[in-house]
Amino acid sequence: MSNIINVIGTGTIGEPLIGLLTDYRKELQIDEVTFSKRSPLLTDRSKVLDLQKRGAKLCVEREKYSAFRELGMEPAYEYEEAIARATVNIDCTPDGSGLENKRRFYKKYEDSVKGFLAQGSEFGFGKMYAYGINDIAITSDDKYIHILSCNTHNIAALVKTLSMKSDNEIESCYLYSGRFVCLRRSTDMSEEKGIVPSPRIEEHDDPKYGTHQAKDAAHLFKTLGYNLDLFSTAMKLPTQYMHTILFDMKLKKEITYDDVILKIQSNPLVAATYKNNTSQVFSFGRDHGHYGRILNQTVVVIPSLHVRNDNEVIGCSFTPQDGNSLLSSVAATARFIDSENWRNNMQRILEDCLFKEI
Repeated sequence: MSNIINVIGTGTIGEPLIGLLTDYRKELQIDEVTFSKRSPLLTDRSKVLDLQKRGAKLCVEREKYSAFRELGMEPAYEYEEAIARATVNIDCTPDGSGLENKRRFYKKYEDSVKGFLAQGSEFGFGKMYAYGINDIAITSDDKYIHILSCNTHNIAALVKTLSMKSDNEIESCYLYSGRFVCLRRSTDMSEEKGIVPSPRIEEHDDPKYGTHQAKDAAHLFKTLGYNLDLFSTAMKLPTQYMHTILFDMKLKKEITYDDVILKIQSNPLVAATYKNNTSQVFSFGRDHGHYGRILNQTVVVIPSLHVRNDNEVIGCSFTPQDGNSLLSSVAATARFIDSENWRNNMQRILEDCLFKEI
């Protein structure tokens, strides 16, 4: 049986994800990559043609075949046909669309498709997942997987690295509380709309967790049996470079500055940097990352780290712009393809795309 991966959407996550999957088809045991696109736009033709050049195949709704062909983009499969024939479907559509697509399309093909993934703000789509955080919580019964947002990945990685042991046992967690301020870029470099003229504070819409970043991270750790005290605040800034998280984590045991550095260095999914400017870290990713992306879960700014009262870790970290979500999407896909050897199949990607220092 062929392993076919279908990516729905070609936006800021979908486009680099398609490239990542096509580049590592052999390592991931993928036979074919398809991608579904809804709108025939002349401005999107260049990326569609390049993705086809890499080996991915375009899928569109039947009634739009002629419109795509008129612009020089040749469809290979019909939109819903691509969903039905795929081994794994990865939904990268805008907020809320994944839940709607689950209702309209995915439910019909649960018996034939191995798995469905959705990105970002799709609370309720399926079991929450972040690679390297709650791998042991995913079982063969989990057909729907919710890949968390990039800032939630960052928060979860900080909690995992600084307050937990690698065995994931509940008694090994010694976090007392975690407070996170998410300074968000307003738009991706590829987006034309949404830039804010000045810093804008977002509302605390959850009475317990503040904003969705801490709420999603808390629900992620609940899949492991933890009930953590997390709270986040979010602010949008007029920049297109990278998100930044200011964190303050109080622990139930003593920790030294050297302990913090060792924990960061010991986690292969965490990168360290001595740069304190997001533009410099973004530039590194553009020059050295896959599709210009850093795939690490977080980039911790070493000069910002401070240990207070022997049990409180304060610092800053940069969020790789959706790169951590890309890595989790690939990991979940690899697991659906080969549940026994997926970790080994991921090794080449990890070796090529992760950084210890930026």
